[in-house]
Amino acid sequence: MAVLACWRVTHLLHGEDGPWRLLARARQALSQTMVGGAVDCFLCLSVFVAAPLAIWVGGDWGGRLLSWPALSAGAILIERAAFPASFAETPQWKEDEEA
Repeated sequence: MAVLACWRVTHLLHGEDGPWRLLARARQALSQTMVGGAVDCFLCLSVFVAAPLAIWVGGDWGGRLLSWPALSAGAILIERAAFPASFAETPQWKEDEEA
């Protein structure tokens, strides 16, 4: 449930306009700040959204530290499965052929 909550909040903050375009205007206002870079990137934003959720679901500090990247990764996997076109192609390394 925490992974779904992480994905939903991240998706809401990253890509939805919200009522009366409140979230779209907030993203536009934040785009000129250092926080704007994190809001523009789903991957980055999921890390920040996962932090309070990890504190909530993790039992002790070890569990919280392990839950943090796990929640973010789960949200990213859901986003990639639901909206594959929103992610750019992964760059591939090619060796130059020797002459």
